[in-house]
Parts: sequence; C-alpha cells; structure tokens
Amino acid sequence: MLIKILIFSWLHPKNVLAIKKYKQLDITFATNMNDYNLLDFDFVYFPTCSIDISSYPNTKFIFGPHFSVFPNEISIQKIIGPNSVYIQPSQWTLDCWKQFPICKNLKMTILPFGVDTERFSPNKEQEQEQREKVFIYFKRRNDNELKYIMNFLSSLNIPYRVFDYVKTYSENDFLEYLKNSKYGIWLDAHESQGFAFEEALSCNVPILVWNVNSMTQEVGGNYPNIPATSIPYWDSSCGEVFYNYDELDSTFHLFLSKLHTYSPREYILNHLSIEKCEQKMVDLLSTFTD
Repeated sequence: MLIKILIFSWLHPKNVLAIKKYKQLDITFATNMNDYNLLDFDFVYFPTCSIDISSYPNTKFIFGPHFSVFPNEISIQKIIGPNSVYIQPSQWTLDCWKQFPICKNLKMTILPFGVDTERFSPNKEQEQEQREKVFIYFKRRNDNELKYIMNFLSSLNIPYRVFDYVKTYSENDFLEYLKNSKYGIWLDAHESQGFAFEEALSCNVPILVWNVNSMTQEVGGNYPNIPATSIPYWDSSCGEVFYNYDELDSTFHLFLSKLHTYSPREYILNHLSIEKCEQKMVDLLSTFTD
C-alpha cells in the first residue's frame, strides 16, 4: 500500500525531483490547507514553515529541512510533540541544531534525498581512461583560494574550466562536462547535502576536495564558528581531501597516482541513489512516532 503524503510550502527542486520518483509514496503537493482533510493522509509534510501541531493531535507531521540555517525558537516550539519529526540532510547539520537548547525536545533525524543516477551517469560507450577534461567547482569561498588552484594547475600545464555557482552555469553544460572529465577539484563552503557534488560523483568523476572546517569559511555568510564540511557524504573511494594551502601539492599528486582506483559512482549507488534514499524515508515514516 502506498504511503500518502500531503506537502505544503517550498521544497528544494532537487528534493522534489527525487521524491516524485519514490515509488512507495503517493505524493500530493498543495498550496492551501483548507482544501484538504489532513486525516486523509498518512503524513503531512512542511519543508519550509511550521504549524502549531497541538491543533492536529491525530496527524503525523514531517518538517524541514528548509526552515532556517539555525533553529528559530518560535517556529520550533510549534512543532515539538510526539506526532512530528524534523529532518536534517546530514550528520553535521543535525549536530549543529542539537547545540541549541530549543531543540532539546525536538525529534530530529537524518534524511538525504536521492540523486538522479540515471541522468547523472557516465557515457556508457566511453572508457574512463579516455576522459581528458578537468574542472574546478567554486562556491562562496575565498577568491585567493581559487586563484591558488588556478595558478597551480597552470604551472603544470593542465587545462581546466571553472564552474562558479554564484556566477551561475547551465546544468546541462555541467553534466556534459562531467561526462568527459577525468577529475575535478572542489572548492565549496559548507553543504547540508551537496547535490552538485553528489551528481559529479554519480558521473564517476573522482574529486579532489579543498574542504572546510567551519561555517565561517563561507564568503558573505557571516556565520559563527560552527564545525561544518563541504562534503557531508563521502568516503575514500570518492577521491582525496585536504584543508590547507600547503597540502595542495602533495595531495594532488597522491590523487593523480590513485586516480584509477576510485569508484565514486559506486559510493552514490550504495548510499544516495533514488532507491536507497526512498527506503530511508520509508523506514523513517514507519518508525518516527515510536
């Protein structure tokens, strides 16, 4: 039997694409609560805003992950109860919210949304060794760090392309480039899930990551010094990671020496495919009120 879920408020487009592919769910997107009897649904989902759940004791609610970067006391007070759960995209965002006293009695859990591994996939007719392109992905980090990587690659006579999130780019263009890339270098601020990164991995592109330690490393964010990461979903099969300027050279050459050993697409298929994330959601819905 399908699980019936009524969704109000904005949901990230990538999350929408994923949840629409979940075969065990019957999803209804709505704009006006008055048009529906909430009891006709197994769950009611508010990704972006809160509702006073005390008025609906017989309805099971899912909230998040788009309320705010940090918990708002007024919003959180409304949703604390035995019939609700707030979802976080990854472990570090969950740990961040747990630091706030208002979240002490808020039930939270980790729930990523699935990556479209069919669209973001390697060229079947092309061998990995035939790929020649290199790219840098840049999002809200210090410009000097980007210049440092660009100069480093230029010193080695390695052609590259920069995909700058803030300056925008075509996703189709990015996808086509991924399909022909032998590796990428990732220079990103903190990410709660990191779809672009996961989509690159899904195309079986190994990544060298200049990671962050703190939310303060996002340019323009003015965030406090809270532990964070650019890569909430990752293991050693995806590539290599470094944190400081002076680690680039040694980590890069280690990365190149192991390039043929990485299997990033396998990591995504095992952890973040549509099927895997759908099952995570189904498991959550079957247990969160216990």
